[in-house]
Amino acid sequence: MSGTTAPARTAVAPLTTEDAELLVSAARAAAERAGATVSVTVLDAGGHPLAFRRDDRAVLISGETSTRKAFTALQLDAPTADLVDAVRPDGLFHTLPTALDRPLLFIAGGLPVHRDGRLIGAIGVGGGTPDQDHAFAEAALDALV
Repeated sequence: MSGTTAPARTAVAPLTTEDAELLVSAARAAAERAGATVSVTVLDAGGHPLAFRRDDRAVLISGETSTRKAFTALQLDAPTADLVDAVRPDGLFHTLPTALDRPLLFIAGGLPVHRDGRLIGAIGVGGGTPDQDHAFAEAALDALV
């Protein structure tokens, strides 16, 4: 055993249900201002759902889509909008296996949530256009700070 010690890690507050509810509310408000109906999912750092909202006027699959977008953003710690080229047939992730038997979805609308530089969760928005979903997720993150 060496005489060196690992640097102390500063504790980072996890994503709480109150945080998750704020994210859902802010994304929903941004969508309503744009006249869109969306579903929103917020996952904690372990991929567990903390908050979810499906708009009954949205396409039924938008609920599953928002969850998959959040899961993808969490697993890869990247905005899903940045991953589109990676899944094309010649892209880096074209043959990437899925984790936890949940398919990854590489369409804009999924964003990782960080606190003090550490990944604490993710948000996914589905139901609008890819650009809208991404903007609604960004608006939610802006509300969290």
